[in-house]
Amino acid sequence: MPTVATIGVYGFSLQSFMETLDRADVGLVLDVRQRRGVRGSQYAWANSLRLQAALREARIAYEHHKELAPTTELRELQYREDARQGVGKRTRAVLAPEYRARYIAEILDAVDLGAILERLPNDRKSALLCVERDPQACHRSLIAERLAEQYGVAMMHLRPATPG
Repeated sequence: MPTVATIGVYGFSLQSFMETLDRADVGLVLDVRQRRGVRGSQYAWANSLRLQAALREARIAYEHHKELAPTTELRELQYREDARQGVGKRTRAVLAPEYRARYIAEILDAVDLGAILERLPNDRKSALLCVERDPQACHRSLIAERLAEQYGVAMMHLRPATPG
């Protein structure tokens, strides 16, 4: 059974991101973002084409799984909850309960994770990629939970060395 990691963008530089993937022996990145860009020059390396080029150079495969990305409406629901709580996307600690329930019902329940799982490499880990630093603040944690619960997949969370 393959091992799946989760990883965000925030808190990493390109170098530390690639080193983290290498140390974890990740051979495939599954990008679960709807829009594959990140605002700010600090994270320009994580924009799709630049990231794919860096991964290719490191011999790490890349797949975009837009079917696992939250819709614009769901993202806006989370942003409203963030605003209500006075937190930003980069400082969010947990997902809103309504976002969590709707993501599971509207997105996750409609995706055949078994088909995705069948294509994952067994000799190296795969990593679910989004932007938030902490997995609990991101929908990738919901995908990871489902893979662990329904398929017995071993999970790990890759984080930057220091908060940021």
